[in-house]
Amino acid sequence: MKLLLDTHLLVWAAADDPALPGEARTAIEDTENTLYFSVASLWEIVIKSALGRDDFQVDARVFRRNLLDAGYEELSIEAQHAFEVAALPPLHKDPFDRLLVGQAMSEGIVLLTHDEQIKRYDFAPVRYV
Repeated sequence: MKLLLDTHLLVWAAADDPALPGEARTAIEDTENTLYFSVASLWEIVIKSALGRDDFQVDARVFRRNLLDAGYEELSIEAQHAFEVAALPPLHKDPFDRLLVGQAMSEGIVLLTHDEQIKRYDFAPVRYV
């Protein structure tokens, strides 16, 4: 299965943080799954780190390199992803999360998340863990 991890899951997985839900850990460790990270997550990390958010204090360049070294595939932001976001109902205000949902819909990838707001997009390929 193709899985796009949301930003928090990526950060937790990279840090081997106990906050990473067991179901997410199982999906990440399953070698049958192809794991993706979005450039939108890197963008979110850069912005929120600059704002001083404690949960995003990571060097995005090093983080990206580590994800690639761990076998994750990088998902660029394309125009079609933005078009998908435009069609989403206003269930969630976070622009980064909305873009991840749009990418999952456009690419046919399951978005793995632990975000209560994202799981409200029950018509999209979202898997809450």
